[in-house]
Amino acid sequence: MLAVDEQLSIILKGVEEIISLEELENKLYKAKKEERPLTIKLGLDPTAPDIHLGHSVVLRKIRQMQDLGHRAVIVIGDFTGMIGDPTGRSTARKQLSRAEVMKNAKTYKEQMFKILDREKTEIRFNSEWLDKLSFHDVIELSSKCTVAKIMEREDFKGRFEAHEPISMHEFFYPIIQGYDSVVLNADIELGGTEQKFNILMGRSLQRDLGQDSQVAIFMPILEGIDGEKKMSKSFGNYIGIDELPEDMYGKVMSIPDELIIKYFELATDIHPDELVYKKMLLSRHNINPMDVKMQLAREIVSLYHDMDKALKAEEYFKMVVQRKELPANMPVFEVPKEIMTNGSVDMSKLMVMAGLVSSTSEGRRIISQGGVKINGITVRGHKDVFIRHNDVLKVGKRRFMRLVIA
Repeated sequence: MLAVDEQLSIILKGVEEIISLEELENKLYKAKKEERPLTIKLGLDPTAPDIHLGHSVVLRKIRQMQDLGHRAVIVIGDFTGMIGDPTGRSTARKQLSRAEVMKNAKTYKEQMFKILDREKTEIRFNSEWLDKLSFHDVIELSSKCTVAKIMEREDFKGRFEAHEPISMHEFFYPIIQGYDSVVLNADIELGGTEQKFNILMGRSLQRDLGQDSQVAIFMPILEGIDGEKKMSKSFGNYIGIDELPEDMYGKVMSIPDELIIKYFELATDIHPDELVYKKMLLSRHNINPMDVKMQLAREIVSLYHDMDKALKAEEYFKMVVQRKELPANMPVFEVPKEIMTNGSVDMSKLMVMAGLVSSTSEGRRIISQGGVKINGITVRGHKDVFIRHNDVLKVGKRRFMRLVIA
């Protein structure tokens, strides 16, 4: 296990807030002396099954701590997911069924191990202990938190002032989530800044029930490739960890230059000293930002694929985006006759069928933004788009497909 100072340097890279640094330092010294790993908790309510780089910020931090010798416990909120996390909500969140939660959890588990060390990760479902609580136990837990404390939350406070309904079960969410930390006797809990209230509730309950309080580490929100809004599938500005290397590389290359360092800091595992060096080179204009961004793209793609695929993705980017050449081996899509009328198609439907977009609404959005071309000519509307055999369809800057009409 590395020296505590070196561990702190790695753990604190990119951290937004920590409560408290002194407690973390003490825990690290004690763990090193006793030659045991710290227990790092992350709670996940699998309300959506796909992980993107925004979600990976916390997972990457956990992986860094695993590489330092510590142990992660991922709590899948199959119980709390059926309540629905009220954080940041102006209305009650839709309650998921156990079947929906478990289906999403399966996908989460498959994707998480693209980042986490499987040997140092324990997956737990909080129904394991929460299903066993009696009503007496729930009342006892509730007594540890006042209504005034719960109403400090901005989401509850705002809804109350706006005379919006707040259901009693929503009040239980932070208490139950905090109880997970007690069961696990967590040393550290990680989360995004929006989870601060819930994570601090865990500290409070641990203290009230005779445990050492967990250290709370909060990671910042990662902006999407538009450089403005937080990364989200709903905003269309995300980079999925399951995306093809070429798509992942190209999306990284589209981020604004001012986010290069933040992406290195939050979405990669580079050492803090190397980060400082890159920041210095950029600030002194000693290096072309494009070259640093290409290093970033290679680094991110290699994390989720491998370096060989990252280098091939880079060559693809240079060929298609920089030199504006057509890719040598573009995929072929045979256009079904049933969607054609006198040689024309609804382009948004065709794009969905070809797997180029996930929905017709996404297709129409890209078309309206001028992001779809046939043989280099911009498609202006989604209906009655004339196509011919062997046409080259281009969606965005990097996705190509040759259309075949039988």
